[in-house]
Amino acid sequence: MSKISKSWRRTPRTALAACAVASLVTGLTACGGGGGDDEQSALGKDDTLTITTFSEFGYDELIKEWNADPERPFKVKQTKISEWDTWKQTLTTSLQAGTGLTDVVAIEGDAMPQFLAEGASDQFADITDPELDDRWVEYKYKAGQTTDGVQIGYPTDAGPEAICYRADLFKKAGLPSEPAEAAKLFTDWDTYFASGEKFAKKVPKTKWYDSSGSIAQAMLNQVKYPFQTEDQKVDVDNEELKAVYDTVAKYTPTLSTRAVQWKEDWQAAFTNDGFATMPCPGWMFANIKSSAPDVKGWAIADVFPGGGGNWGGSFLAVPAQSKHQEEAKQLANYLTDADSEVTAFEATGNFPANIEAQETLAAENKEDPYFGNAKTAEILANRAKAVEPDLPFKGDKYSDILGLLQTAIQRVDEGADPEKSWETFTQAVGRL
Repeated sequence: MSKISKSWRRTPRTALAACAVASLVTGLTACGGGGGDDEQSALGKDDTLTITTFSEFGYDELIKEWNADPERPFKVKQTKISEWDTWKQTLTTSLQAGTGLTDVVAIEGDAMPQFLAEGASDQFADITDPELDDRWVEYKYKAGQTTDGVQIGYPTDAGPEAICYRADLFKKAGLPSEPAEAAKLFTDWDTYFASGEKFAKKVPKTKWYDSSGSIAQAMLNQVKYPFQTEDQKVDVDNEELKAVYDTVAKYTPTLSTRAVQWKEDWQAAFTNDGFATMPCPGWMFANIKSSAPDVKGWAIADVFPGGGGNWGGSFLAVPAQSKHQEEAKQLANYLTDADSEVTAFEATGNFPANIEAQETLAAENKEDPYFGNAKTAEILANRAKAVEPDLPFKGDKYSDILGLLQTAIQRVDEGADPEKSWETFTQAVGRL
């Protein structure tokens, strides 16, 4: 299906300014710097608009197609950063400096609240477009919007979670391996951990899940107010948060790889039978395939412990420092239309936030041979229906506190006393 939308064909304009090169830590090429509507300049066919994403958004073919179309008004260059945490640091630093960013930037969903906060949102262009109001799932659309209705981010994807598991290792452990039967092992968190203990006795060299941090993240996605109250007051002295932490700490010795997600030992665990299950939003599919391309046995259960959960789902935003905000808005529009989000899903598994794209995938209902011919779009659509949109509440410090909690969990993985690590965590939160 062609991604060329007639509504975005237009007469090319002559470029009035060239991109400036930023000398910040990543060496990213920046168009603009200082920004503001009074400094806007136009791009011509031979000029380049820049975008930075992290991990894998599935944009390679889309940008290739854009650049190959002679009717497009400018070229596009993408920079991909391997991890969100790395990109977040550069993004934050460059926003504060007022220079150094590309024309379009990707923002991870958990971090969006801090950029929507009063004052911080001024660092981004208003990309509000009433014609797009019904394009995305409402809760994702609103999550890119300030309290006074200014849209600073277009949703790229959502993160409804299923459970991915190794059917071959389940057979080895004498556990049911077909998705419908395996799903009964994951109905709630108590059942999930109990199933893990049974597995560990049968296959002691393989851990039950990939990372203590990923399980903590999955459980937190079902907590109403994990870190802040509705009026943004920081509150980590609450029973639900402590229960998540204590549960993860309890099972660290027996069920966790103790690996840190995205690090080398975590990657290695995919290929050495290091673990048997993991929480699995759609965007994780590409990570599994790239980490274990030759491993046979991965499957997906259409279930999530305790109901539903959403992990991730990002946005495209336009920094106010960009000198090409109109063109940047066009690119963000193109990359989040229905056709583009379908293409991104087919490339990476990123489940669309775009409603029409979801409907298209549901109608196609393709099977994925890597995951035992699982109908991944159908599974994720079912998981999306189970998500409670207001869980968890994400205040302006959600991302920062989540990082501190993950560090506390890592300390426990490394042998620290859980209560002492918790105390260090609460002290660190108090210093925010």
